[in-house]
Amino acid sequence: MGSPTMGRVVVPAKVVNVNDLFNADQGLLPPDRVRSVEIPDALVDTGATTLALPKRYISQLGLSPVHARRARTSAGSVMLQSYGIVRLTIQGRDWSGDVLEIPDECPALIGQMPLEGMDFVIDPVGQRLIGNPEHGGEHIIELY
Repeated sequence: MGSPTMGRVVVPAKVVNVNDLFNADQGLLPPDRVRSVEIPDALVDTGATTLALPKRYISQLGLSPVHARRARTSAGSVMLQSYGIVRLTIQGRDWSGDVLEIPDECPALIGQMPLEGMDFVIDPVGQRLIGNPEHGGEHIIELY
């Protein structure tokens, strides 16, 4: 998670099943049936690549498996199941993508791809997420 002297950065996050959002938009699902989870303590982990959720959250979201992927972890190389697609919201900013399943005893992990997609960086002094200072804290997407 970065420097060993840095503390843990934990944030509240909301994760929504994008297929449910699409179906609700098409009138095929009542909006109140869109599956989502509120995670009070998602761990920001810049050593992780993407979003990883414990199995219990994936079950609550009703996500469909996409494929298995090899992952390097502190415990060595393992195969993890990938599910798609979710919308992750943190501090009013959104990112959409696939999610990897991790064991229930692990915290939800917010990795580098979602952080970059939402234009967040870690403030090591305040131990919190902040908008990228290179963009004046605004959510700016770079396309060059």
